[in-house]
Amino acid sequence: MTDTSLRTAAFPASRAIRPIAGAEEWVQRLLIVLLACWLLVVILLPLTVLFRKSMENADGAFIGLANFAAYFRDPALVQSLFNTLTVALITTVITIVLAFGFAYAITRSTIPFRNFFRSIALVPLLAPSLLPGLALVYLFGNQGIFKSWLFGESIYGPIGIVIGEVFFALPHAVMIIVTALSAADQRLYEAAESLRTKPFRIFMTVTLPGCRYGLVSAAFVVFTLAFTDFGVPKVIGGQYNVLATDVYRQVIGQFNFQMGAVVGLLLLAPAVLSFAVDRIVQRKQVALLSARAVPYQPKRRPAIDTVCLALCILVSIFVLSILGMAIFGSLIKFWPYNLTLTLAKYDLSVGGAGGWASLWNSLIMASLVALIGPAVVFGGAYLVEKTKVWPWARMAAHFLAMIPLAVPGLVLGLAYIFFFNAPGNPLGFIYATMAILVVNTVGHFYTVCHLTAVTALKQVDAEFEAVSASLKVPFYKTFWRVTVPVCLPAILDIATYYFINAMTTVSAVIFLYSTDTKLLSIAAVNTDDAGNTAAACAMGTMIVAISAAARLLQLAVARALRTRTQAWRGP
Repeated sequence: MTDTSLRTAAFPASRAIRPIAGAEEWVQRLLIVLLACWLLVVILLPLTVLFRKSMENADGAFIGLANFAAYFRDPALVQSLFNTLTVALITTVITIVLAFGFAYAITRSTIPFRNFFRSIALVPLLAPSLLPGLALVYLFGNQGIFKSWLFGESIYGPIGIVIGEVFFALPHAVMIIVTALSAADQRLYEAAESLRTKPFRIFMTVTLPGCRYGLVSAAFVVFTLAFTDFGVPKVIGGQYNVLATDVYRQVIGQFNFQMGAVVGLLLLAPAVLSFAVDRIVQRKQVALLSARAVPYQPKRRPAIDTVCLALCILVSIFVLSILGMAIFGSLIKFWPYNLTLTLAKYDLSVGGAGGWASLWNSLIMASLVALIGPAVVFGGAYLVEKTKVWPWARMAAHFLAMIPLAVPGLVLGLAYIFFFNAPGNPLGFIYATMAILVVNTVGHFYTVCHLTAVTALKQVDAEFEAVSASLKVPFYKTFWRVTVPVCLPAILDIATYYFINAMTTVSAVIFLYSTDTKLLSIAAVNTDDAGNTAAACAMGTMIVAISAAARLLQLAVARALRTRTQAWRGP
């Protein structure tokens, strides 16, 4: 056969291959466009409409910064801003001190039951933020058990808000600081000890510098949570107004949507600032462990271990007392006059708070979020991390995926009102339906899940995609047969994270539910407003029980996955 005939014979083969590769690229580009559109609709466009609404009057005319000027002329509203900053700063200091001591105890000491103490510290993640406020009513309220411990001060105000926010934010800080303290090189401590350096100096020159970035990140997370939380101030705040309750009052109580948008943007500002500073700090972080590093092994130090054990016990008592008091309060027939135990408060058909329908709505919404969320998040993370087309578009999608981390739930919920309820919006049909609650929840908690998925995908070698491409295997087959099975534990973590947060969320959906889609967490808020604290505690306890059951189910499924699909991870 001549050279010409060889080229002729080879030509159709190349023509047969190129359309396949080209088709895959166009499919990937289409999926990236769909991902970007999803993030725009779920996050960016609602926030844009919120910003525009803050510069309009009641008739929709543009008035610039007049609403902001009116806000700062109102002494009561300015006082709310000062109150919010005060509570957030005090909460941050107390929480970081407790969390650092607790994390140090379970990572740098030899105390027993360290895993048990760590599990106790994470219990507040299973509860809605209003639950500590309800428990504090029974502990320190007007008829509380330990009312005299406050020396005449009222729990309904800054004291109650700070205690509730410490309970709410503690597990977030503990997780971050534990991770920071776990990355330590034994050789640094051995070198310091060989130079006869005093323990306190070792702590100040080796331990603290090694975890300073974790401390900064934890501080910003706690400050943002305390600054933007709605549940605790709503229940225990009394007449002590903060920004989160101001938004609720402006929108629900006064129908002043323009001023509500202004307060929403004020809530957004510290969160965005915290997010930006945290990103800058993380870029300056250097690796603490080298290839020659020796994992840190804590040594027995009787005096320090005793202090660490006492701190862990005190923190555990604090967490379990609040949770236990909420459970106990839900079982009392009539506090404090009839302490007979009863399950009557768990009959949701009594009291007019939404009945059992609110429980089913929560379960349906959380289940839908746990199914849809991981599919959208993991698919989006795969497009961002593993595909090679349109690098600029993938970077833009990754940037959009990071925005929800800096957006408080209350602000996002308010933005959804303006965006999805706007005349002419083709997506307006989902307003006041279960769909908008699902979309809002998936978007609100998107960033943490996206980062989890990206981290899992980074652990999968790019050679899988390269080999599949060389064998002309479509990328979606590689995704389904290789990537998904390898990353199943991470996908399961994402699904559980979504389910638990969907069960416990209050602020993100407080503006979006209808009479037919009221959730159990919202029913608890409304029940407490009606003065039935015991029934509200029962609803909060049910949310904790369901969240704990979901967590236990995740552990069981994860164990089954390790034996069936993750055997390659073993020796």
